[in-house]
Amino acid sequence: MLILTKIGIALVMIEHLYILWLEMFAWTSKGPEVFRQFPKELFPPTKSLAANQGLYNGFLAAGLAWTFFITDPVWAARVAIFFLSCVIVAGLYGALTADKKIFFVQALPALITLLLVLLA
Repeated sequence: MLILTKIGIALVMIEHLYILWLEMFAWTSKGPEVFRQFPKELFPPTKSLAANQGLYNGFLAAGLAWTFFITDPVWAARVAIFFLSCVIVAGLYGALTADKKIFFVQALPALITLLLVLLA
């Protein structure tokens, strides 16, 4: 169970590192390919806003990465619970306000991983 938990945390962390990269460094190049529902001319003027969002995703990834360096299993689980909960809340908010698929891409993997942490 512990290995599955760590794999889940790593996958959610990697996803948020990808979001960081996309929003901070590839917003105007790859952003239009990923977010096809938005007009291409919207990306250059929103570059700094996207970079700010990317930074927050980086903080989520950093918090999840931190769990791999905590030696106390109880403390590591608590940190994982906090950061996975943040991802879930962000994913639910995104699903309600932007696009329903955000739930499946962002919130659901974090929710499954959170359940694994709680069961471990």
